[in-house]
Amino acid sequence: MPKYVTIAADLAAKIRAGEYAPGAALPPQRELSAAYGVTLATLRAALARLESDGLLSQQAGRGTFVAEPAAAYQLDSLRSLADDLREQGHIVGTDLIGIGVRRAPAWVTDALDLPAGERATRVERVRLIAGRPALHQVSWVRAPYGAALLDVDFARTSLYHALADQGVVVHRARERLRPALLETPIATLLRQPAGAPVFLSDRVTLGLDGVPVVMDRATILGTVMEIRAERAATGLSLRWHV
Repeated sequence: MPKYVTIAADLAAKIRAGEYAPGAALPPQRELSAAYGVTLATLRAALARLESDGLLSQQAGRGTFVAEPAAAYQLDSLRSLADDLREQGHIVGTDLIGIGVRRAPAWVTDALDLPAGERATRVERVRLIAGRPALHQVSWVRAPYGAALLDVDFARTSLYHALADQGVVVHRARERLRPALLETPIATLLRQPAGAPVFLSDRVTLGLDGVPVVMDRATILGTVMEIRAERAATGLSLRWHV
């Protein structure tokens, strides 16, 4: 058996036994390679194997850390993302990047069934799990609901709750998920290298009258969150597009 496989198995056992807690830093690579009596190349092969298994996270310039338990992005829920994550036991934070009324791009006016060039309220946020950026989210809200959001404290209030305060009842949503590569402006906000693989979610939320109210575009780090869905004979419907 290759030496790096043996080292990976030993480190994995220590992680699962709690010797290295989630979020904890592993000893420096030179220290570990000396302890196992191998070269740095062999040790790095073991660490890469554990990272691909989701047990470790290697952060350039900082070191190697035990991965936090992955948060679930629930496909079968109409609650706010923050509410879903808190129910799973995660500590969720929100950084408001910006909010304002702007001319909506074509992909937003198409999704919200608005005339070309219509203005809407744009809310840009970064979601953090245990202090780590996990998701970048841009929400476009159609008039007249968006105007009342300009004074909302989104660090404390979810978008859905803010809309509910205006009497907007969220009835259903349609969502499309696809793989993508992280673009530079968002990469900076998520503290990740540009070009990293991510999930891209486009979600349109409709009210009781069937009118689209919110268009969300979320960039989800696959190293922090995983996608989950409950399947049944009735209920959630998934269609695969290739």
